[in-house]
Amino acid sequence: MDTTEKTTTAKVWTLDKAHAKIGFGITHMLVSEIEGSFKNFDIKLNAPSEDFTGAEIELTAEVNSIDTANEMRDNHLKQADFFHAEKNPQLTFKSKSFVKVADKKYVLNGDLTFNGVTKNVNLDVKGNVVQHPMNPATTIAGFKITGEVKRADFNFGGNFPTIALSNDVEIKCNVEFTAA
Repeated sequence: MDTTEKTTTAKVWTLDKAHAKIGFGITHMLVSEIEGSFKNFDIKLNAPSEDFTGAEIELTAEVNSIDTANEMRDNHLKQADFFHAEKNPQLTFKSKSFVKVADKKYVLNGDLTFNGVTKNVNLDVKGNVVQHPMNPATTIAGFKITGEVKRADFNFGGNFPTIALSNDVEIKCNVEFTAA
């Protein structure tokens, strides 16, 4: 089977949730990184060009689906001093631009909204498009998306000093799509 890279003119891509994770990391007490993710999310991807330049991306994640592998911490993160899930049940991202900067590398710019605050962010993206090795008639695309936001910019955990929780929150996403 040929699994070589392939380009496509497909404009609409379908999220493969079995091969996708929307995650984050934050430093706790200056010594360890706590990681988490959102179990319930959706991403819409429309690409007007073969190289994905100008792609439009919309993400929605349900705050109540947060998972840090610790139920007590997850419940605390849903409270008013963090995500305030009752008032702000969703985290969203809507792209403004998707620009190719090198082979398989892009900069994704858009508006990130959570905890009732919207801020413009830039994210680094590494991507690849191939024929599916088990189904050569199908084209798949995978993206690793990373970046960093400041929790203070989103009024997130304001009662916790940076010695307890870093101000820097790392965004770590791995997503896979199938051409529609």
